[in-house]
Amino acid sequence: MTSPVPIATINDLFQRVAAAANPRAVLWQDETGQWRPIHSDQIYQRVRALAEAFLTWGGQKGDRIALISENRWEWAVTDFAVLAIGAADVPIYPTLTGEQIAALVRDAGCRIAVVSTRQQFDKLNAVRGQTQLERIVMMDSPVAEGAIALSEVLAGADARGSQRDLVFDALVRSVEPKDLATLIYTSGTTGEPKGVALTHGNIASNQNYAAADFAFNSTDACISFLPLSHITARALDYVMYYYGAQVAYCSQFDKLPQSMREVRPTVIVGVPRVYEKIRQEVERQAALSPVKKRIVAWAIHQGSHHVDTVYSGRCPSSLLWKLAQKLAYSKVRAAFGGRVRIFISGGAPLGIDTARWFASVGIALWEGYGLTETSPVIALNTPTSHRMGSVGRPLPNVELKVAEDGELLVRGPSVFAGYWQKPAANAECFDAEGWFHTGDIARLDAEGFLYITDRKKELLKTSGGKLVAPQPIENKLKSSHLVAQAALVGDRHKFISALIAPNFPALEEWARQQGIGGKPRAELAADERVIALYDGLVREANAGLANFETIKRFRLVADEWTQESGELTPSMKLKRRVVTERYAGVIEELYADEATARAGSAS
Repeated sequence: MTSPVPIATINDLFQRVAAAANPRAVLWQDETGQWRPIHSDQIYQRVRALAEAFLTWGGQKGDRIALISENRWEWAVTDFAVLAIGAADVPIYPTLTGEQIAALVRDAGCRIAVVSTRQQFDKLNAVRGQTQLERIVMMDSPVAEGAIALSEVLAGADARGSQRDLVFDALVRSVEPKDLATLIYTSGTTGEPKGVALTHGNIASNQNYAAADFAFNSTDACISFLPLSHITARALDYVMYYYGAQVAYCSQFDKLPQSMREVRPTVIVGVPRVYEKIRQEVERQAALSPVKKRIVAWAIHQGSHHVDTVYSGRCPSSLLWKLAQKLAYSKVRAAFGGRVRIFISGGAPLGIDTARWFASVGIALWEGYGLTETSPVIALNTPTSHRMGSVGRPLPNVELKVAEDGELLVRGPSVFAGYWQKPAANAECFDAEGWFHTGDIARLDAEGFLYITDRKKELLKTSGGKLVAPQPIENKLKSSHLVAQAALVGDRHKFISALIAPNFPALEEWARQQGIGGKPRAELAADERVIALYDGLVREANAGLANFETIKRFRLVADEWTQESGELTPSMKLKRRVVTERYAGVIEELYADEATARAGSAS
């Protein structure tokens, strides 16, 4: 397939969508759960109507407009409408509190906000006095008092059909690559959120290269389910629009399994936690039946002999592999809808154990790496260039350099100009030669493949001066279906310990089989037999580690770590600072006898 003509702005991308004459450019679910199509002409007319409303309300080039919504077609229309008038949108996670949203809206100077639901309107309206907001548009009906109904703004738009407005089209084309496209506030894994200012040129330059090796085309389809306030999800949607593929919006994560079966996507981009949960569910289901457990274990063992073949994009010819494919692998693929040809992992580090497990069931996961500040893709494994365990080779228009202390430095057209109104932070993250300091520890191999070790600020330094990268060890723990999340601790201590949040559905099933079911979670986490079970998992994770890296002690916590409870970012990365603060008392107990303890066992 011939690659699309490169774009210079996201408005070029919108014009491509508008010209596609695609009757099923977008899919959305109505209140009955039925999937409904939206024609590309309807997208154009709705974007035009909303853009004209923004102008009527005094919106102009350079303004910032807040967008607070789950994934839905209105998100894309609002995004394109904001960009059409030369303004920049400020996508905000709908899971944030009113006070948190007010701080971001105030920092960005937004006078207009577009929200999805009555709940989001009420939350924002309650803190409206802390902001400069003049108007709030609401997507859902019936509309709340004091809100503007998006349905009224768009009334009559679809009836315009395929007609085009020359004045509006000229306005869309007048936007330049240097113009600000979006302010995306970082999720704050290690500090306070900062507004990442990305231009049209930043994002467009990434779009032109990021998916070049995947041969996407108009027959492809993806489900937009990762939060669109995160650059990874938004970039994927743009890629799909770029290639004329179909985008189906899934507004609720718990509807994703059903959406997979109904839409049957050909492309999946997920954060590692999505893939980890699929693996854990397969293993949990297998554990319910001795026969199933033996079949799955046998199939994965067979598949492990063909990992390199699968990862190279070829289908193994072994008869045993084909039998395993029929008995087990096909059922894993069915969980994704049965039609996916491209699986990509991004947004957080993918453990090599997870990558190998999926390759063992016939699925190549192409891991990539990037940051909000780099629009986002820096490097990516592809069907034509890949190495398991790495995050791939850098894009052709990106320069990389590893500093003396191991930190990855990046330079290129997709790298942002700086944080919004944060001159001190900008001076800290850019050097005199224009290199952006990513904060990630990395290495490049002889063939140019990039490996990310950990976040520089998250490295643990023992009192003996040894540096420990926690993420790879945490990923080893999470390879067990009994572990939902794990956090290594031990900075400035003699030894490393771990806090482990169990995967309680799997643990409770195990407990029932052992005759200790029905206990409250706190009692279950403190049960000696459960502690012994996890002691074995910790010992497995310690295998192959240097002595100073091994987990000497651990504690099970009777909590689920989620985005809503504050321990995880929207891309399911661990908020290490939050965890260490929340469990400060538990950590103190782990090290209470540190001065005299030998700490020789994982207990």
